[in-house]
Amino acid sequence: MIRVLRLVLNILLLPLRPLLIVAPTERAAWLVAGLAPVALVIAATAPGAWVIAPLLAGVLLVLITADALFSGKNAGWDISAPPDVEVGQPASLAVTARFASGRQRKVAAAIACDARLAPGGRITVDLAPRPDEADWRGTTMLTADRRGTADVPRAWLRWEGPLGLGARQVSYPLEQAVRIWPDLSPVRSPDLQTFLRNAQLGLIARRIRGEGTQFEALSEYEPGMDRRRIDWKASARHSRLYARENESERNNQIVFAFDCGQAMCEPVDGLPRIDRAVTAALTCAYVVLKGGDKCALFGFAQRPQIMTPFIGDARAFHRLQSAAAGLDYTAAEPNFTLALATLTSKLKRRSLVVLFSDFTDPTSAELMVESLGRLVGKHLVLFVTITDSEIEQTIAAPPGDIATLARSVTADTLSQQRKLVLTRLRRMGIDVIEAPWETIGPRLIDRYFAIRASEAIG
Repeated sequence: MIRVLRLVLNILLLPLRPLLIVAPTERAAWLVAGLAPVALVIAATAPGAWVIAPLLAGVLLVLITADALFSGKNAGWDISAPPDVEVGQPASLAVTARFASGRQRKVAAAIACDARLAPGGRITVDLAPRPDEADWRGTTMLTADRRGTADVPRAWLRWEGPLGLGARQVSYPLEQAVRIWPDLSPVRSPDLQTFLRNAQLGLIARRIRGEGTQFEALSEYEPGMDRRRIDWKASARHSRLYARENESERNNQIVFAFDCGQAMCEPVDGLPRIDRAVTAALTCAYVVLKGGDKCALFGFAQRPQIMTPFIGDARAFHRLQSAAAGLDYTAAEPNFTLALATLTSKLKRRSLVVLFSDFTDPTSAELMVESLGRLVGKHLVLFVTITDSEIEQTIAAPPGDIATLARSVTADTLSQQRKLVLTRLRRMGIDVIEAPWETIGPRLIDRYFAIRASEAIG
């Protein structure tokens, strides 16, 4: 009802729009709603006094117009939007408005944007007067839910007069763009940085002894050393125990392959699975580069999307971030046969292939299993999938009614089928990681160190 009354007031004020850009407020609509019964009572009790109703309407229009005039004139405004944000991470957007004169009761801004930045493609900000300055300022937090470039084409500013009956509104073209990058907050986390500083694979480039299979030197055996490292032939020649020191394996090739198909575009806790996978992969890639190995990114859906060259310097990590930002969302089933055949043709030596993918049933996973079977013959394969929290919650839900029980049984069937596929992959010699998205990154790093220590890549 109030929206209808505001629409009627807007129509009545159309002749004044080119001059004043006046708009009625919600308070004015409520006032009209309150005066409508008065007009009906006058018409019923004193039909000859009907002229009072249009006079009241005219007075109300004059009050709305005068209130809008007393609200002053906008002298300019600024929008401080971040040019770069990370998917899933909050970013601040600030709006500042300045007025040349008048008294403002309420100031608000509306910004049109891409749906990646805000639901419905609309951002609203309420402004408040700053205590020591004459301008108004408001801030809001944005959380992008998909990667890409989000356009911010236009913005509107609206401010009400001192009575709250009339408002003025201006529109400004912005033509700004916000680039949405993969989430790198785990890479910047103090825990990971502290680990890299204190681990053997630290920030200082040096030859690391004690691991691997490549012989480095002999050292005199000391208590506490692994007895399996004793070189019995050298010890017999020198009449004392000597142990072998090996150089840690380096310069391995690690490929992070991403399935960008329909299943990976489904959200998990608010973000698509592919974005969760990209964050985990980039975190592990940063550790890989710090450890002296080389890594590359490979993305595919119905056909291969990107294939970066192998990067072995941590200073070029931004190239991996830029490539990951270009992974597109595809609402179609992936072509594993074409993608993994293309990847195999590009790899000239044995590598560790980390595949991030998902599936819904054994039938849709059949081609994936066959393609991975051909890939595992030449390379070491690590399959990573994110646990479906929605299925787990459905299974654990108490069976309060028949519908809930049926959903729980169906979810349990899907879970069992999923376990069968993962068991087939393990029997083929493929290492599998299945975990919630919060722990995928740390578990992937742990598995990388375990594989590297076992010298299984080279």
